[in-house]
Amino acid sequence: MQILSAEQIRLWDQFSIEQEQIESIYLMERAASKCLDWLSASHYLNKSFCIFCGKGNNGGDGLALARMLLDKQVGVQVYVLESNQYATEDFQVNLSLLQHTTVETRFIHSNETIPAIPPNEVLIDALYGSGLNRPPEGFAALLIQQINESGNEVISIDIPSGMYADKSSVGNQIIKARHTLTFQCYKPAMLVAENEANIGKLHILDIGLHPDYLQKIKQELNLVDMDFIRSLYKPRNEFAHKGNFGHALLVAGSYGKMGAALLAAKACLRSGVGLLTCHVPRSAYTILQSTIPEAMVETDEQEGIISALKENLSTYKTIGIGPGIGMNEKTRAVFISVLKTFRLPMVIDADGLNILSENKGYFTNLPPHSILTPHPKEFERLFGTSPNDFERIRIAREKSKQFNVIIILKGHHTLIVTPEGEAFFNSTGNAGMARGGSGDTLTGIIMGLLAQGYKPSDAAVFGVFLHGLAGDLAATRFSEEAMLPSDLIDSLGKAFLLIEAGIK
Repeated sequence: MQILSAEQIRLWDQFSIEQEQIESIYLMERAASKCLDWLSASHYLNKSFCIFCGKGNNGGDGLALARMLLDKQVGVQVYVLESNQYATEDFQVNLSLLQHTTVETRFIHSNETIPAIPPNEVLIDALYGSGLNRPPEGFAALLIQQINESGNEVISIDIPSGMYADKSSVGNQIIKARHTLTFQCYKPAMLVAENEANIGKLHILDIGLHPDYLQKIKQELNLVDMDFIRSLYKPRNEFAHKGNFGHALLVAGSYGKMGAALLAAKACLRSGVGLLTCHVPRSAYTILQSTIPEAMVETDEQEGIISALKENLSTYKTIGIGPGIGMNEKTRAVFISVLKTFRLPMVIDADGLNILSENKGYFTNLPPHSILTPHPKEFERLFGTSPNDFERIRIAREKSKQFNVIIILKGHHTLIVTPEGEAFFNSTGNAGMARGGSGDTLTGIIMGLLAQGYKPSDAAVFGVFLHGLAGDLAATRFSEEAMLPSDLIDSLGKAFLLIEAGIK
């Protein structure tokens, strides 16, 4: 699945029209027909509708849908927003066709002509599409406000009106949809948290745009799906031995936070690492040795903190550091020492990120292509606050390139950015993973993949997808409310089997 800008989608429409040698009005018919199919399949055709249309092609989609609903003997009213928006030719054609039917079409040209919204109608939002370039104002903004305050169910076509496709819409008056029916692909706005309340449940409808267009463009943003992950997956050689899958070092845990070390270690082992050594406070020895016999345990001199590591780290293919280590001065010194001496890509999470945020001069000491895994608050501590999600994405891409590191900005559609300028949104995962310990499991998974020889960017992308897929499997079994990070770890085997199943 692609993530394309509004301009790229407009050009895709035009390319399809030229390649298929059709008129643009037929593409609009196709889009409206797919919306009708969705409404039918979702059991809406026993309801009546109010369709609010702008004068652009999004409004044309709404007019065509009204005509199709009438053909199905569904009750429908149409309201056209008169504004400074230019009336497109296809909109005008569809308006003319609709005016030859029994559908009542009314025009909104002032505050006074905004209709009272009947309480039981389903509202279709076709006011503005993804080509919006300025915020709704005046009676257009008031109309959106009244639609939102009506309490009616709202379905947006293409994108909720008032929302930009490619940049932040914070401050705009935006439709709050229960469902959004978009066409062919994701728009960037559909993958950021700030728009979740407005988009509702997203449905991507295939309207048959010509696939050859995708070979002609460079995508700035990529969606990580199963097909993409299968292209990265490294099947095991039947003659392999444990040395082929790397030796990883996990530096984790402090008094009261030994669970972080336990979760990261289990996840690392389940991700396929050949050998794992855990450096933990002395008091964690019995916990790890009895709970994870597959891991080797190296204890610190201190009972409850990390205070020193052995000098020679060359044994390890990668190091994961940070889960549960705390902020003790001796622990901080260990973290800084690792940055100075270990030069292979490593995974830094949790308190490792917090220590780094207080010692920003050490960004230049990070081993090239190391992987940082902040959640939004940790990201703010590292790189400063952002007024919106799009600015946060811009900063992540800038800092990734500046410091030659991979940044994983955790969230519903976790973002992975690389120093080469690539950006990936993940497609797996659920709200049941929003609990303490989930990040520790991600650290362990990515460590294990790095140790096995996945290149850092692939380990990050694969690890995030695998983590989310295992979370989805755990939620299916236990529910989002009841699932635990340990359930996620136990689901990693099934996640790998699903990935392997589609590889010939």
